[in-house]
Amino acid sequence: MTNDLTHLDPQGNARMVDVTAKTASTRSATARSVVELPPAAVEVLARGGDTRKGNVLQVARIAGIQAAKRTWELIPLCHPLLLTGIDVDLVLEGDRLIITATVRCTGPTGVEMEALTAASVTALTVYDMLKAVSHDLVITRTELLTKTGGKSGVIDRTQ
Repeated sequence: MTNDLTHLDPQGNARMVDVTAKTASTRSATARSVVELPPAAVEVLARGGDTRKGNVLQVARIAGIQAAKRTWELIPLCHPLLLTGIDVDLVLEGDRLIITATVRCTGPTGVEMEALTAASVTALTVYDMLKAVSHDLVITRTELLTKTGGKSGVIDRTQ
């Protein structure tokens, strides 16, 4: 059986890709998640994000950073990576919260999954922090925006 999926062995069984022989390179990835907000949630965030549970924006940012660092524990075939930088930004734009997560490392494999996980968990944490205000929050599009480093080179979906 031949395939182009690196997470399958020749018999079609799942496996963790062996990156032992791959050259380490500087890698980065940026992902975005969007949370559509009802008016009550917009009001909380427009006032700075403070709730009885804590500050929504700060707690969500920390959750996203922690999620990036633990991606290998959540996604079965991801490698544990020594991440060298994680940025999670949350920007209120009208009735949408735009979450952007950028992850960097120098290593033999990319950080796309870490960026996507950071953006996703940040959005989930926003939902958790604001559900007492309203359950009408909707987590929408989560996507990879950019990727650099590695054999596949640059991916840029921002243009």
